[in-house]
Amino acid sequence: MSEPRRLGERAPSEKLLDVKALEVGYGAIKALKGIALSVGKGEAVALIGANGAGKTSTLRAISGMLKPQAGVITLRGENITGLKSHQMVPRGMAHAPEGRGVFPNLTVQENLDLGAYLRRDAAGIADDLKKCFGYFPILNERKAQLAGTLSGGEQQMLAISRALMSRPTLLLLDEPSLGLAPQVTQTIFRILRDVNAGGMSILLVEQNAHLALGLAQWAYVLETGEVAMEGTGQALLASEDIRKAYLGE
Repeated sequence: MSEPRRLGERAPSEKLLDVKALEVGYGAIKALKGIALSVGKGEAVALIGANGAGKTSTLRAISGMLKPQAGVITLRGENITGLKSHQMVPRGMAHAPEGRGVFPNLTVQENLDLGAYLRRDAAGIADDLKKCFGYFPILNERKAQLAGTLSGGEQQMLAISRALMSRPTLLLLDEPSLGLAPQVTQTIFRILRDVNAGGMSILLVEQNAHLALGLAQWAYVLETGEVAMEGTGQALLASEDIRKAYLGE
C-alpha cells in the first residue's frame, strides 16, 4: 500500500485515538486494507470518500460494532482493539450510527435518559440535558413523544443528543446529514462546531464533503479501503482533485 498524499500541516495535539494497520473484512471481501488514522484531543476529523470506500466500516470497527481482522486501536493509550460497543461508552466513546438508531417505542426523554445510563452525576446530567434542549429546542417540545413518531431530522437530532448525554471525549458520527433538509443539516453542523469548540473530539463520516471539510481540522480520503489522501480540511477543500471528485466542481 502506497503512502497517502498529504496536503497541509497538522496542528500538534495529544493523540486521543490512534488506529494502525486496521483491516476489516466481510467474508472474502476486504473492506479495510490496513488503514491508519488518528484523532487528537479536541480535534474534529472527517472521513470522506465514495460509497463503499470503507468509511462506515472504519467507525464500526473503532466503536466495537465490528471485530477487526488485524490492526491496533488505542484510546488514550489503552488498547481497545476487539472490545464490544458497550465497553467503549465507559471509556468515553459515543457512536451515533448511520440510520439514527433511536429506540422508537421509547419517548424522547427516555432515549436521552438512556444516553446517560452509566452516569451518576445528577447535576451534570441535568446540565447536559438542558444543553441538548438548547441545541435542539424541538426535542424539548417533543420530550414526551415516542421517538418513532419523530421526523427524520428530529430523530437525527435525538441520536446526536443521546450520544452527547454520555458526555463523551470522542464522538463518532456516521452520515448525520443523510436524508435531511438543508436547513436541518446546517443546524446540526452548527451544533457540531459548538460541541467541538467546547473541547470534544469528533470523528465524522459525512456524504456532504463540503460540510465535513468545513468542520474538520484534519481529514482523510478513503478509496476502496485505503487512505488515499489526508490533510487539513481547508487544504482538501482547495484541492482540485477533491473538488472534482467529491464537491461536484
